[in-house]
Amino acid sequence: MSLIKILIVEDEAIVAKDLENILRSLGYEICGVASTGEAAVRLAEAGRPDLVLMDIVLQGEMDGIEAAGKIWERLSVPVIYITAYADKVTLSRAKVTEPFGYIIKPFNERDLQTVIEMAFYKSKIDLRLREREAWLSTILRSIGDGVIAADEKGRITFMNSLAETLTGWDTDSARLKPLKEIFNVQRTRLSGKKDLPFGDESQLVPRGGDPLPVEVTETSLGGGRVLVFRDISERVRAEREIREGWVRLREALEGTIQAFAMTIEIRDPHTAGHQRRVAQLAEAMAREMGLGDETAEGLRVMGNIHDIGKIFVPVEILNKPGKISNLDYVIIQSHPQAGYDILKNIHFPWPVAQAVLQHHERLNGSGYPGGLRNEDIMLEARILSVADVVEAMSARRPYRKDGNLEIALQEIIDNQGVLYDSRAVDACLRVFREKGFRLD
Repeated sequence: MSLIKILIVEDEAIVAKDLENILRSLGYEICGVASTGEAAVRLAEAGRPDLVLMDIVLQGEMDGIEAAGKIWERLSVPVIYITAYADKVTLSRAKVTEPFGYIIKPFNERDLQTVIEMAFYKSKIDLRLREREAWLSTILRSIGDGVIAADEKGRITFMNSLAETLTGWDTDSARLKPLKEIFNVQRTRLSGKKDLPFGDESQLVPRGGDPLPVEVTETSLGGGRVLVFRDISERVRAEREIREGWVRLREALEGTIQAFAMTIEIRDPHTAGHQRRVAQLAEAMAREMGLGDETAEGLRVMGNIHDIGKIFVPVEILNKPGKISNLDYVIIQSHPQAGYDILKNIHFPWPVAQAVLQHHERLNGSGYPGGLRNEDIMLEARILSVADVVEAMSARRPYRKDGNLEIALQEIIDNQGVLYDSRAVDACLRVFREKGFRLD
């Protein structure tokens, strides 16, 4: 363990010599003895002591307090005052220089050693704290986020350079001002977290500038608050462009779907509007079943093109009045597979092709084209099948003079759980009988 190096500053030679002998006997290293403030500063700069024992009253123009202030300011070397004077004025001046101890003349070796050891230990702790503060300050000033700290009264105590740029305030002007005056934020979307004052997306109104979207994180520290925030203008702009692009894509998709539906209606004018009405009913049923907006929208799309495969069915069969033959029925039964083949390579956000393939399947395996049963039939297809049957039985057809909604509803009631999904049937009945739904 290296010895503690001490600089003695004492203008009485006998006292200085006694101090030197005592300190050497206690195991300390003496790096110099000065009798004036000016000499003390020079020796401290040359010898870099660990500690200075400083007499307050010195000869020359610079007294001990002034010399101690310069040594601390320039070298951060801790100072212990040795004095026979302890009046309030002297102590007030001495406090400004942040001394690490006092010892009043006369003193004994034990008191001196205790003060020295405590001062040296305190100086090491203080140095570590200052190094950590400098390290932390460097990090806070160089990170890519704005950082603002406020005390327990909500007054600004720290701002890094990015925080200054984003708020339009410099640290000197903002210091001790209320946080809400410097960090003027308006919420644009609530986060759902009631304990936080900021939303997921907030607008910072800078000093003399236009509002900009920011993302804010707040933490408590030592009774105060620390805000970390970043400018998310680019992210918001990119998200907006994505949303607008998605809207355009949806519009293009909707146009394509309507074109498909119109193609079928042109070939089969007797069922014009069938797919649209099935889509409306299927969407209403999905919402009644609590399946969410995405699923409901998917069912609307599926309903609008569920009969697309009929484009391969001859017009003569589609428009044939009266009862159709077994051969005609076999040809008609091919339309789910044909629809699937048309749609399978189109990347919809929903399983459209699969639902179109299965919309004529029945729970007991009597449907087509795969003879699937129960849970092997996807839910969307089970909903579509109910909507399809109800609309078809309710509407006018070439082979039937008039449809009847009550007969259609009775059909799904009679075959609930046998041909048709029970949840889908219940939802269909509720939208008609309780929600006032109508097939336009």
